[in-house]
Amino acid sequence: MFHAPMLAAGPQTRLEAVLARRREAAEALANRHGARVAADMADLVASCDAVALAVPPDVQARLAPAAAAAGLPLLLEKPIGLDLDMARRLRDAVGDVPTMLMLRGRFSPTTRAFLARADTFRASGLTAVSVNSALLGANPFGTPWRREHGALLDIGPHLLDLAQAAAGPIRALAATGSSLDWVALTTRHEGGAVGQIALSLAIGASHGMLTCRLYGRAGVVALDPPDEPDEDAQATTSAVRVEFAEMVRTGVSHPLDVGHGLRLQEWLEVAARDLAS
Repeated sequence: MFHAPMLAAGPQTRLEAVLARRREAAEALANRHGARVAADMADLVASCDAVALAVPPDVQARLAPAAAAAGLPLLLEKPIGLDLDMARRLRDAVGDVPTMLMLRGRFSPTTRAFLARADTFRASGLTAVSVNSALLGANPFGTPWRREHGALLDIGPHLLDLAQAAAGPIRALAATGSSLDWVALTTRHEGGAVGQIALSLAIGASHGMLTCRLYGRAGVVALDPPDEPDEDAQATTSAVRVEFAEMVRTGVSHPLDVGHGLRLQEWLEVAARDLAS
């Protein structure tokens, strides 16, 4: 839904080949974007300069090492594992291969403007909310792994990443609720800020919602939905493509790399233990 049209749009990238579990799905996607269907992972790796993965975490953990063994830069999905052990194995398998993690919101001009303001703001508190209806009805985003694992693994990485970018590294975290219904996270950040984060994939809304606010003695710094959502989405897509292409050209990992993904996974694991108890 995102990766293929983003890479095919160019001019920095070209979609060379598509591989999918169902060949008919791969053919439909490849035909829309002027690409060919790869016979298998070995064929895909042999014909490309880099690999973008848009698959569930456990499938990514099986496929990414083959591309990494060939030295191909990787665009990785979040989370990088279904649990911390899987995430560590993926990080170890990738090694020194350049990586970039698909935390799409971090490439948004609206989010980047918010974080630029946050950089000079001393926060006492943070609130962040991300909700959508992925688990309700026949939502196309309600894929089997999301229906099994819920909001914590799907949108949790986005919120934990955003909270740390805005308020500083997390030093403590506690979680309550249910990943299939509503998750509430309390975070304490380096510097003293306290965060309250809520996430759910089971809220009946026509559009997903993401908000984040910092509170301090100087006032409030807010991230709200962009005034021009289509314009922001186009700029976000362009930024992902340009920065991925630059990573491939230079051979230097993006700041949002597999190591960053592992650090997010460590906090996801803390939250998952709380929810399980």
